[in-house]
Order: sequence, then structure tokens, then C-alpha cells
Amino acid sequence: MFIINITSPLTLFLLAVITLLLVFLGQEVKKSYVAIIPLVMHLGLLIMHVIQLLTLSADNSSYSSVLTGCLAIDFVFVLVSFFAYLWVDDIDAKATNKKSIDNSLDWFWKNF
Repeated sequence: MFIINITSPLTLFLLAVITLLLVFLGQEVKKSYVAIIPLVMHLGLLIMHVIQLLTLSADNSSYSSVLTGCLAIDFVFVLVSFFAYLWVDDIDAKATNKKSIDNSLDWFWKNF
């Protein structure tokens, strides 16, 4: 069974760097669609890891702990990517003078 193991430190570091670079690229060009790329990527990894965990056979039960660690990291990355997307969307909305998709986090951005 092929597993993208994101619990190894090098893979985790590279995944974090790619996410940060795409978010800051979205911030610099002021386009929210650039910041949604890491969110979709992490959601895809999350779905893939869930499917792999659900279809894990008895022969490969040793991968169970690796997959649960990957799922925990996936959830953290999805959360961070979602907030980063909302942040870049707010920057995009202010740059183009249009209404943001979701203004419910205005209190957070003002205090941050």
C-alpha cells in the first residue's frame, strides 16, 4: 500500500514551506484563488488518508498508527490553510473594493 507519510520531519517541513509560500504569494498578488490551492491540496490529502485508513487490510495493520498521525497533521494543515485563505480573501476584497466572501472574522483580523 502506498502511503504519503507526512509525519516524517522532512516531508512535514516541505509541506509547511509550500503552504506558506503559496499563502504569501496570494497575499502579494492579492488574489484569493492562489491561497485556495494549499487548502484543496490538504483536503485531498485528508480524504486520501481517510480512505486508506478505512480500507486498511489486516495484513497492513501496522500502518494504522502512521495513518492516524497523518490524519492529525492533515486536520491542522486544513485549519491553518482555511484561515490563511480567509485572510488573503480579506486582502483581495479590500484591494478590489468588493465584499469579502465571509466577514465573520473581522474581529479577529482587527485584533491580530
